Amino acid sequence: MRVAALYDIHANMPALEAVLEEVREARVELVVIGGDVVPGPMIRATLTRLLHLDTPTQFIHGNGELAVLAQIDAPDPSAVTYWGTTAGAPLPEPFREVVRWTARQVRPDYTRVLASWPKTIRLDIPGLGGVLFCHGTPTSETDAFTRLTPEDVLRLVFDGLGVDLVVCGHTHMQFDRMIGTTRVVNAGSVGMPFGRTGADWLILGPDVELRNTPYDLAQAAECIRETTYPQAHELANSIQQPPAEAEMLELFTRISF
Repeated sequence: MRVAALYDIHANMPALEAVLEEVREARVELVVIGGDVVPGPMIRATLTRLLHLDTPTQFIHGNGELAVLAQIDAPDPSAVTYWGTTAGAPLPEPFREVVRWTARQVRPDYTRVLASWPKTIRLDIPGLGGVLFCHGTPTSETDAFTRLTPEDVLRLVFDGLGVDLVVCGHTHMQFDRMIGTTRVVNAGSVGMPFGRTGADWLILGPDVELRNTPYDLAQAAECIRETTYPQAHELANSIQQPPAEAEMLELFTRISF
């Protein structure tokens, strides 16, 4: 069985379409969507596309979906405490508006769909063995770590899982490393990778293949800017000139655990 892992799409439809074309060519048998389909500029189109793929598809929550669901479920929006940030850190007001805007796009058609996703999935993939898919870590969708995070602080989370491979995302940077006896691979981000342009994703089976798919960045940026997404201009700029990997590694490694 060959599995495509698509993480952190962030409703970037041009990036998603480019990846799905390669997914079709790769003849994968299952697609795993690893969370943070939202927020992003083209939410309804992205969810509709993913929910009607010809290939069997499974979904897990990211911090993005859970932050949006917290808005939808709250009887009093001012009382919301979950914003999908590491260690519950306060979210600046411009980003709070992104989550609120996303909630308005999701409801009512997709609320029940998003709420039905689990936080993790386990699969057996020939050549790789038992594989656990999570968003941040096996125990938290918001915990962040990188290829530079010291192994000793991660062993408590990754030891004893009973799987051979863990696939994660969340930090938008691919890596392939060992933590104790467990191989851990970050799928990167389809919609907003850090350190390079294009769309990052994985093919699993019989080994792990880190993929990067190019697409028309200028055209995608123009489409994004035409939406009403509150961070449209920032995202459009980011996909054309992503933040430097060294900068983001320093940031995420510093807040790791």
